[in-house]
Amino acid sequence: MRIQRVLKDKELTEAPEPVDLTLIDDLIKKYNGKPGNMIPLLQGAQSVYGYIPAEVFRKISHETGLTLSDMYGVATFYAQFRLKPVGKHVIKVCHGTACHVQNADSISDAIRESLKIKDGETTPDGLFTLESVACLGCCSLAPVMMIGDDSYGKLTGRSAVKIIREIRAGESN
Repeated sequence: MRIQRVLKDKELTEAPEPVDLTLIDDLIKKYNGKPGNMIPLLQGAQSVYGYIPAEVFRKISHETGLTLSDMYGVATFYAQFRLKPVGKHVIKVCHGTACHVQNADSISDAIRESLKIKDGETTPDGLFTLESVACLGCCSLAPVMMIGDDSYGKLTGRSAVKIIREIRAGESN
């Protein structure tokens, strides 16, 4: 049985923002024709746009000869690549062994409740994206989260939410 996807009204009417494909021209010139160029091209494109838009995949494929299926295979295999936009602040909550035994689930639960989003989602204002990760390598700080390049350890659900509220307050100033 084949299932057909039903689009929401919002998906039917809103056109995505146009992507300036000229921003990756130098990147493509740098890596075009070089062996092992796929991952550097994808990483570079993501650093330019914050994620890899579909149009970017098509441009890279057209100009380098890399197949769309190979690029999507790599981009969906590695957790570092994003196929949709993320918030200005990416909150990574560690769920490795040390954090798990120190109740990392309570940190994630408190953040989800406070931001009213699920794991992997972005707040409607585009400010925060929540991600559960396998390990942040900060076991002595368990439970720990990272927001951008900043690590926060020895957390409780309450202290994690307080940090996020402070970042939000700083954004509105």
